Amino acid sequence: GGTTVTVEVSARQRKNLDQLLEMILLVADIGDLKANPKRMAQGTVLETKLDKGRGPVAHILVQDGTISEGDLFIAGTVDGKVRALFDHLGRKLKKAGPSTPVEVLGLSSLPRPGDTFQVIDDPIKARQIVTYRQAQAKEKTLSGKGGRLTLESLQQQMAEGGVKELPIIIKADVQGSAEVLADTLAKLSDERVKIRTIHIGVGAINESDVLLAAASNAIVIGFNVRPDRNAAEVADREKVDVRLHSIIYNVTDEMRKAMSGLLEPTLKETRLGVAEVRQVFKTPKSGSIAGCIVIDGRIARSGDAQARLLRDGAAIWQGKITSLRRFKDDVSEVKLGTECGIGLDRFNDVQVGDRIEAFTVLRIAQMV
Repeated sequence: GGTTVTVEVSARQRKNLDQLLEMILLVADIGDLKANPKRMAQGTVLETKLDKGRGPVAHILVQDGTISEGDLFIAGTVDGKVRALFDHLGRKLKKAGPSTPVEVLGLSSLPRPGDTFQVIDDPIKARQIVTYRQAQAKEKTLSGKGGRLTLESLQQQMAEGGVKELPIIIKADVQGSAEVLADTLAKLSDERVKIRTIHIGVGAINESDVLLAAASNAIVIGFNVRPDRNAAEVADREKVDVRLHSIIYNVTDEMRKAMSGLLEPTLKETRLGVAEVRQVFKTPKSGSIAGCIVIDGRIARSGDAQARLLRDGAAIWQGKITSLRRFKDDVSEVKLGTECGIGLDRFNDVQVGDRIEAFTVLRIAQMV
């Protein structure tokens, strides 16, 4: 009896895909939905990310008109010029018409998923619109103030009646994850504490994020990303609380426990060192072996030492180091400036330029 057509589908089982396409065509016919491919393109931003080699990248769906290489555009508070277009298979395109999902390069920064993407032929007008939107967004961001907190001290300050807001900064590997996390945490707000997101970003946690947290007394949450070396040093110096997670449920559980005063002992990571992959060797027994040089601290595989593989600031693997060799010798650790071969447990997708970070995890009891 509703107005929304639903179809039970499964891409993995290829179930009802033909029926889904038929329903899409039926809805388009009934609603007389049409697009004009001759007008300037307009669409919606689906997802954004920071690519190490290509810069800001946006996935958009063209809903009307045609977008071409060289077009000027605006997307939310971001402007740019289309440097390249790619389809869903990664093939380069010269232009894309209505109902076409494309990957766009040439943005000045990252827009937000859901922002309207629009081609504009007047660069002055585009700049004026973006400047106005940026001013509005900045005013909204700076509209309130919060107090610097750590999750461990939250219960005590709540009991004293001194906490009204919990400001947070969210960094994630892709914009969509950051948006979902921000929405999920905002729903945890209650009459005692209101969670306020003051900044959302994509990519590794950098020094600017930590300085913003220090200035606004906020907590930094990293989702599938890590702080770079400078950011970690500044966070330690400024006593900024940085929480790193890879599962969204762990984030919400930790925040919920903190807000209800049931925070359990925290897990504190101690970084041992970082190695950079310079070459990858294939072996029949061990699979891929990363030829590395230690650029910070030391790499260890004994005891409770763990490791993670970082690519473009995002953690894509975490586990144990299965082999650590110095030339032909099997060793327990290698130090700064030393070359070594590293084998990772059940992971072979190692690439030149990746970084392997060794660390230990300690359980720290909450101080009363």
